[in-house]
Amino acid sequence: GIDVSKDSLEVALRPSDHVQCFSNDEEGIAQLVQVLRPQQPTLIVLEATGKYERAVARALALERLPFNIINPRQGRAFARATGVLAKTDQIDALLLARFAEALKPEARSLKDEETEALNDLVIRRRQIVDMITAEKNRRALASKRVRRDIDVHIRWMEKRLQDINDDIDDWIQQSPLWRGKDKLLQSVIGVGPVLASTLLGALPELGTL
Repeated sequence: GIDVSKDSLEVALRPSDHVQCFSNDEEGIAQLVQVLRPQQPTLIVLEATGKYERAVARALALERLPFNIINPRQGRAFARATGVLAKTDQIDALLLARFAEALKPEARSLKDEETEALNDLVIRRRQIVDMITAEKNRRALASKRVRRDIDVHIRWMEKRLQDINDDIDDWIQQSPLWRGKDKLLQSVIGVGPVLASTLLGALPELGTL
């Protein structure tokens, strides 16, 4: 389970209930992938935040790690059904991990050709980031007149970077990773009483983290 916020990714593993925090940026996501890859997870669940989950979803897709993005309403319904009222990033991550374990939403991943198409976009994004970094390094040593020209180029490349970020996000949302999402969001609105009573005995420690 991955609890996503603007600045951080709180990650909980089952069945160990080990929780670890990563920064929600390129460096932190790369570290997260390195941790998850040897674990060979059968399913990763995270909530839709509107935009903060996009970068980690992109990385999971490229690594072909199976994941599902659920509606926050589903997570809240699961928490209520299991009697967990406390709310911290750690607790939310553990709840998402146990949501995956108990309800087993369909895992989504990409085929070879789909991974290749996404990878091409990501490589181009990395090239633009490298060019921006190089121009910023040149700017530090440039004369005032040349710095103005470099600033114009940096602004143009930053606009291109935003455009390709949008292209990647659009591609993912139109891919099989998001296919059937509307149906998913309308399912599992709550958790049945039998499942809830079963889970209540397994989750008391969450409220004391």
